[in-house]
Amino acid sequence: MHYKRQHRYFIIINCLLLIALLSDVHAMDRRRDQFSREPGHYVIPMPYSLPGIGEGFLLAGTVNNVHDSYTDYIGFIIAGDLEGAGAIVKDVHLVDRTLILDVYAQVISKVSIRNYNGRGMASSKDDYSLMELKDNQFAAARLTMTSDDRMFEISGAVLQAKQNMTSLRDKDGNLIENTSNSETQKYQSYTAAIQFDWTDDYLDPRRGVRYNFSRWWRDEAESYASDFYQQEHNLTGYIPIGRISTLALNYFRSDAHVTRIGDTDFASVESRSDLNCSNPEYTAEQTNNCNQVVNNTIAQNQYGTVGGVGGWQRLRSYPNDRFKGGHVLFYGAELRWNLTEEFKPFDIGIAKDIRTGIQLAFFYETATVADEKAQLGDVWRDSYGMGMRMVTASGLVVRADVATGDEGEELSVIVGYPWEGF
Repeated sequence: MHYKRQHRYFIIINCLLLIALLSDVHAMDRRRDQFSREPGHYVIPMPYSLPGIGEGFLLAGTVNNVHDSYTDYIGFIIAGDLEGAGAIVKDVHLVDRTLILDVYAQVISKVSIRNYNGRGMASSKDDYSLMELKDNQFAAARLTMTSDDRMFEISGAVLQAKQNMTSLRDKDGNLIENTSNSETQKYQSYTAAIQFDWTDDYLDPRRGVRYNFSRWWRDEAESYASDFYQQEHNLTGYIPIGRISTLALNYFRSDAHVTRIGDTDFASVESRSDLNCSNPEYTAEQTNNCNQVVNNTIAQNQYGTVGGVGGWQRLRSYPNDRFKGGHVLFYGAELRWNLTEEFKPFDIGIAKDIRTGIQLAFFYETATVADEKAQLGDVWRDSYGMGMRMVTASGLVVRADVATGDEGEELSVIVGYPWEGF
């Protein structure tokens, strides 16, 4: 089915849902207080397996609603294929229930990410090389103004990041090229967003409609990279099933708009990446891996890059950021079957909170990614699966999902519902 037809059907469904809800304005009351102060804490020592990144050990901790406030403190240390540390401070109320600050910072000292042969969705499962990155830094701050019991919000954020590729390896980890002299990539992004949340609960909605529009501006620190902005539309409808369950339908669209094309000369990009793709000692596969890196950088400089699909947010049966491009279109459906609705405290030492619900979920997702808008919809990839969730009074949704697609299965264990961004 052509993507425009799919797009139209999904919009019609959500418009009908919105009309039904608006026909009874007073029916959309929140189920509970949207600003919980229930305390909770978690200490999580566990092995991790991140699709497309690797395996290792994670130690994370969180203290929620500290000292009868709304503020959460989160920290983590990671070892293994991914090494680093990070900290998050959430829900700092500069003006009570009105102006909220979130801050995030992380330093990743070692990580290998997959670089697939070509962007979009045409690459095959095993056609990739490994880019080893070191000393990657990321920091972000967001300010949100909220009103009407969190039914209306506007926010602004700034993000800064830098990374450096130190080596290129084949998919088995064998060294192709040492690139320790490659130029450090730096960028700064700004975002402004507006959200309408016509649902019965901000954390765990069961009926209603939520719409978020955001615009991101990305300014590269170097003239050889492109400048572009991206616009995102994220629409989710929640249709009640029985008394406490729901069917969630999600539409997501993101488009990059390049305001200045960066360097698209192969030799120039190759040199700055500290690569020599014409090395006569390379095998045909190694030459192809090297060309992949350069060509993907050229594509980003020409078309820009929006948030990829794959990983724990969208298209969950694929590795993290499996498919990248200048344009993304995504649809998702998830049946959230609430097994319990309760208010049950628990304290097992490393975890203390109040459980408010246990949920079983069944989901289906489909997406298309392309650099050129005219090619959007030429190739689609699907994901389906099931998961378990625990919803808590302190404001957490602990989620474990198993998803299946044409490249196999992936397991995700993370905090938060899918389809929701920073």
